[in-house]
Amino acid sequence: MDHPLLVNSSGYSEFASVFAGTSFGGGLYRFHHENSGVNASNWLDEAFPEFRGALAPFGFDWLGRQFALDPSRAIAGEAQVMMLEPGTGYALEIPASFSDFHDDVLVNQSDAALASSFFDEWQSVRNVIDSPLAFTECVGYRVPLFLGGVDSVENVEVVDMDVYWALSAQLIQTTQDLPDGTPMSGVEV
Repeated sequence: MDHPLLVNSSGYSEFASVFAGTSFGGGLYRFHHENSGVNASNWLDEAFPEFRGALAPFGFDWLGRQFALDPSRAIAGEAQVMMLEPGTGYALEIPASFSDFHDDVLVNQSDAALASSFFDEWQSVRNVIDSPLAFTECVGYRVPLFLGGVDSVENVEVVDMDVYWALSAQLIQTTQDLPDGTPMSGVEV
């Protein structure tokens, strides 16, 4: 069953009835189906407990970043979009409703929203333009950016999204209160 916040958002039901479980652009952007949306809610609760139970995820990008509606930020009765990043540990506000996100942001600001130029660079380096990501995969940082990793194609790899979010959530929670520059060693998986 879809989250009530999603069902009550303009355009969601029509979009979901056609595109639930769909991957666009070889995995650049994907729209949750019922099961993947539940999984995403659990990941977000673990990684970002300050939002526990409040957000309603609806989609995700190739970097595993989740897009969700945030009811605490509503304009004209429409919840606004939040992007939650496992590679940076950030939750970023996107000033757009569900409909505006799909009709405007993804169309006119795809690089800002989806890192589409980085996606193109990653695909060209891998030389697999015709090999889309599986719905359950993302391209994750080997060394997360919040642990000093470099934002480059050399620091990313295809990973299972569930594993990536589980590990990222643990790292985000373990390091969130440490001062910048705190040395880390001995991280084991």
